[in-house]
Amino acid sequence: MAESSTKSGHSRGIIKRLFVLFGAMFFVFCASGIVTAAMRTPYPVDYMLSYVDDFKEYLTSDDNEKIEPEKTSKLKNFNPEKISDREETEIKFDAKNENVYPEEKSGNSKTPAKDFGIVERLSNMVSVEDTVNDAIKENRNYVMLEDMPQDLKRAIVSVEDSRFYSHDGFDLKSIARATVANVEAGEIEEGASTITQQLVKNLFLSPEQTFTRKFEELILAMNVERSFSKDKILEIYLNSIYFGSNFYGIYEAAEGYFGKEPKDLTTAESAMLAGLPNAPSVYSPYENFMLAKKRQLVVIDAMEKSGYLNGTEAENARIEEIVLVR
Repeated sequence: MAESSTKSGHSRGIIKRLFVLFGAMFFVFCASGIVTAAMRTPYPVDYMLSYVDDFKEYLTSDDNEKIEPEKTSKLKNFNPEKISDREETEIKFDAKNENVYPEEKSGNSKTPAKDFGIVERLSNMVSVEDTVNDAIKENRNYVMLEDMPQDLKRAIVSVEDSRFYSHDGFDLKSIARATVANVEAGEIEEGASTITQQLVKNLFLSPEQTFTRKFEELILAMNVERSFSKDKILEIYLNSIYFGSNFYGIYEAAEGYFGKEPKDLTTAESAMLAGLPNAPSVYSPYENFMLAKKRQLVVIDAMEKSGYLNGTEAENARIEEIVLVR
């Protein structure tokens, strides 16, 4: 009897999540329809804006305000005069290709997901544990979450997915905000992928952009959330994400950029690494140190806004000298 009740409760939970999922997909479908209709009018921007004005007050509430840049003038080996506005450090990139890793200088490239057959894909839609556990076993440099500095974890959550510990794999509020931003810009300017969705893309999905793939991504994200704790998801994410310059996972990134193990990273180094997954080949400090530094400041601002750093700690991180291996 108890087992039957448990199964019934689990089924109701899955059904509830599916309703929420289809609601999110319907929202995106409607937004796409608005854009399509707008393109047929003489004034497409005005047409689209008429649909989004009512969302503004909700989507720009306190917890979604843009992080205002902090003024700093004490950076070692860094000239803040060369930065006109820290908000400009958010390099615009095609969100549709955010998980297609570019070829590195060595000429090698890495596809972020295995090429699963139809049977494996259907199996993963039901249970993701075997595939995820296999990926963990294959990683010879896997680092447990307790062996990572607290500020690294906080930095990643602050800048990549501030509501990571409260959503079920996808964030409806972020989806709505990104839709509004993209409609206003007339192009795909902002993504809304959660840490869980990014992990799913890396482990399970191909880079193609189709409605079916997006549906599969959301189902897989919910299955990952159901199968693993939030801390475990964050741990796997940090061990699999690309950090630029041919460094995959936090162990390779810490060793490759700073010549140390992840547990020895400082707050400033953690913030710099946390800023890389957004556009790894753009923000890699080996490619462009100024862009990497500017992105690091955005991460530190996010940590301070989230309450993970106080004013003094944030300022110390901003002015700390960054020493790279090469």
